[in-house]
Amino acid sequence: MRTPKPPRADDSTAAGTIGDNDGNHDADGTASRLAEPGGSSGKVQSLERAITLLEATADSAPDGETATNLASRCGLNRATAWRLLSTMEQYGLVERDPLTSRYTVGFAVARMASAAGFDGLIRRSHGVLRQVSEQTGETANLAVVQQLGLTYIDEVTPPVVLSAKWLGRQAPLHATSTGKALLAWLPAEEVDVLLAEPLTAYTDTTVADRGRLRAELAETRERGYSVCAGEMERNLYGVSAPVLGTRDRPFAVLSIWGPQDRVPESRFPALGALACGAAEEVARAARAL
Repeated sequence: MRTPKPPRADDSTAAGTIGDNDGNHDADGTASRLAEPGGSSGKVQSLERAITLLEATADSAPDGETATNLASRCGLNRATAWRLLSTMEQYGLVERDPLTSRYTVGFAVARMASAAGFDGLIRRSHGVLRQVSEQTGETANLAVVQQLGLTYIDEVTPPVVLSAKWLGRQAPLHATSTGKALLAWLPAEEVDVLLAEPLTAYTDTTVADRGRLRAELAETRERGYSVCAGEMERNLYGVSAPVLGTRDRPFAVLSIWGPQDRVPESRFPALGALACGAAEEVARAARAL
């Protein structure tokens, strides 16, 4: 059982402020009431406030934010925000930098996220993939960001097309449009970590030179989608668009691909625009989870 940490003063409120309120009221004087069964709201106000704070903390990545600014952003009394943040810190949901008093998302959130399945995202995005596949006549994939790479979680293939199955496989980041769509929207320091190992040349078109790859990633971000011309497997061509979450950070990638004779480079602009629109639909569906 965890031993609660003693209250600490930060930049937003002194520890003594907490003592101005009893355990049944928020610092702004509003009673925190559990909804009764069959009640009008069915919600727990204090939990809603904590979730709002946690989401705002996540949006402040990677630098974090002070309790004062988080409270203002969430429309909360500063003492209420500090008390909720202090409680979440005890359970590892947020971390507080002792030097800057800025809060960031804690490791416990990452641990819980890694244990989460993708059933909900698949259910909500599968129709988008099916529509893309029917419209293009090609395979549509969805891959999710996991730790040091991407893993394919859903796929729709036209019934008359024989194609490789990528479900459950990880994507080589530098040699696929899927991987390059992720890299192009990540901070440079994270790209350096993900590409720390030597870049393997799978085919004669694989971009294994870091300077050329960085230039392509810059073009990819400006264009809005990535491309791959036989870089992982000589005959597979495709495009990908990032599915963006908070602060335009990708949490998944949507891809359209097929053999070179059906997906030549001349189709890349049209397929890329379609992939971008479909990725935005998936992002909206994910926000509804």
